[in-house]
Amino acid sequence: MVSVESTEGLERRMTVEVPAERVEGEIDKRLKDMSRRAKIKGFRPGKAPLKVIRQQYGPQIREDVVSEMLRNSWIEAISEKKLRPVGSPRIESHKATPADGLSFTAVFEVFPEIELQDVNNIQVEQPTAEISSADVDAMVDKLRGQRTVWTEVERGAAEGDRVTIDFAGTIDGEAFRGGAGNDIGIVLGEGRMLKDFEAGLKGIAPGEERVIEVEFPADYGAEELAGKQAEFKVTARKVEESALPEVDEDFCRSFGIEEGGVERLRAEVEENMREEARLRVRDTLKRQVLDKLVAANTFDVPAALVEEEVRSLQQDMARRMNPDAEAGNAELPPREPFEAPAKFRVALGLLIGEIVRNNEIRVDPARVQDRLQSIGEGYGDAEAVIKIYRNNPDLMSQVETSVLEDQVVDWLLERVQIEEKPVPFGELMNQENG
Repeated sequence: MVSVESTEGLERRMTVEVPAERVEGEIDKRLKDMSRRAKIKGFRPGKAPLKVIRQQYGPQIREDVVSEMLRNSWIEAISEKKLRPVGSPRIESHKATPADGLSFTAVFEVFPEIELQDVNNIQVEQPTAEISSADVDAMVDKLRGQRTVWTEVERGAAEGDRVTIDFAGTIDGEAFRGGAGNDIGIVLGEGRMLKDFEAGLKGIAPGEERVIEVEFPADYGAEELAGKQAEFKVTARKVEESALPEVDEDFCRSFGIEEGGVERLRAEVEENMREEARLRVRDTLKRQVLDKLVAANTFDVPAALVEEEVRSLQQDMARRMNPDAEAGNAELPPREPFEAPAKFRVALGLLIGEIVRNNEIRVDPARVQDRLQSIGEGYGDAEAVIKIYRNNPDLMSQVETSVLEDQVVDWLLERVQIEEKPVPFGELMNQENG
């Protein structure tokens, strides 16, 4: 007998009862089978009385049968009630006696019933950008910046100069972690150092020693330093001024352009810019359409899946914050900031699954191969990397899931309402990926 009670949200409490004759019948069957095989001292093989077999093996066989019947009857029960459980159940209570048979209560969550809203009502905005000659000029200037020539000077450092220093910091006379460095290059004006520290380097000349007072911001990333006053003893090793190279044949050759000179370089730069813009537009559309898909479909999400996702996000952050920590030993950050994104990701995954099932979308093997090729080329040896992925089910599952998500995005973009919005190229490329 099976009964199911809805408790709260997606949680269900199921009570299952298995008749005593079924349990005892299976136990007797296994005891008889054991009697034909058991070697009992004082009896020839297979000749020991059933009573002796029951005394010696009965408890263990009963435990095995009850355990298997609990598991199998749970599977039969959810099939009978047409339920889709999330993970394994929590067995709140169970009892098994020769007189009453087996009974147990299982508590579990079920997947929500999702009634997908009409995606034709979703509206997204597609940025479009024309690439002007000025945009190409700006990109070429960035390339010039990658080939900056630094020349030592014997004067005080000014904005844009690179100062190479040794420094040692103290707080209340005590050194602190991360407060010292040797042969460190700092470009004044880039803002990569604390404001007080960088300001204190202006005008410093090669060989000069200074003491710089620095106040760490109250919201500084390292709690033990936040709001503290520090003193840095600094020695300037050298000061260098920058010069950008001319855009000539030599400059073009430094980027692999052997023929065609500046004209060819600008053409390739523009082509790369168009591809970057295409990818950014795709990312923007994908983010919008998935955000709006979740917003348009409201339903309960299984708490167990959200908790699992929160844990995954915490562990990922812990690894990035402390990459040297042994796996599983890194201290996890607080869970609260991850609750909303975890819930979103679970809801999105369920919606994508619903679209895939309803529309019989299958992973495209050609797109999987293209994705593997792209990953492999990023490491330099595509064939070796592809082989590693192909031989690792977990890695292949990640790639296939990503490809399937992109196929669902394509399916959505064919149906949603898209409004084009012209934007400057720079604005498009500065948009957050989200």
